[in-house]
Formats: sequence, C-alpha cells, structure tokens
Amino acid sequence: MLDGASAVDLVVALYDGIIRFLSAAISAVERGDTEGRRVAVKRALDIIIHLQARLRMDIGGRPAESLAEFYAAIFAQILQASQSASKSRFEHAIECVRTVRSAWRQVAADPDAVPNLSRISSAPTRRSSDYEEQETGVTTSWMA
Repeated sequence: MLDGASAVDLVVALYDGIIRFLSAAISAVERGDTEGRRVAVKRALDIIIHLQARLRMDIGGRPAESLAEFYAAIFAQILQASQSASKSRFEHAIECVRTVRSAWRQVAADPDAVPNLSRISSAPTRRSSDYEEQETGVTTSWMA
C-alpha cells in the first residue's frame, strides 16, 4: 500500500494510525473496556514516540522544534485522556492530530511550498539508508 510513498506520505499515514488508535480508545471507553483502551493508547503513543525520534533537528530548525513540542503536548494529552477515561479528551487529541495531519497533506500536495519540510521528519522508507536511527531513551512499559 505504501510502496513508493514519499516520506511525507508516510508521515501522514502514521498520523492516520494515531487517529485510528485514538478512535479505538474512544470505543473502548464507551464499552468500559479498560484493557482495550490501554492497548489502543499504547499503540498511538508508540507512533508519537517514533515520530519524535525521527525528527531531524539539525535540518529542520524551528519547524522541527515546533513538531517536537507538539508531540510532547499531544503525548501528555493522550495520557491524561487515558487516565481519566475521557472520551472528550480523546476527541480533542484527535482534532489536534488532524490539524497537523492536514498541514502535512498540504506539504504532500505541494512539496515546493516548504522545501525542507519533508526532511524534518525522516520517515522510514525502503530507501531510508540516508538516515541514522535515533535512540529515544523512552520506554513504553507504563500503564495508561
């Protein structure tokens, strides 16, 4: 499905995954399924950790810093939503992710609009040998 996709397209696909898992967390809250909520939240947070780890601060400058701040804020917001089992907090997190996803879609549609933006986040591709894997130092063994 993503063969031949650009780095920006892959980032958008990861945002879609976050939205999908947060929607699953909402469904789990509605069913009273604590374990289902935790699993869905962990998967969404794993994607955020991955995106954060792939940021290229050396290339991206202020836009990369802004994305790092966004990832930290949305991570915290999702944790709070999970801890309180709050459907409305999950919905707010989804809206925030959709807003940033929309910006990435605009970049995908017109990559010349922001020449270096697609290099800010080095999304993995089959041709990702140009990028070094960055260590996050973050573990995900917590309970949401």
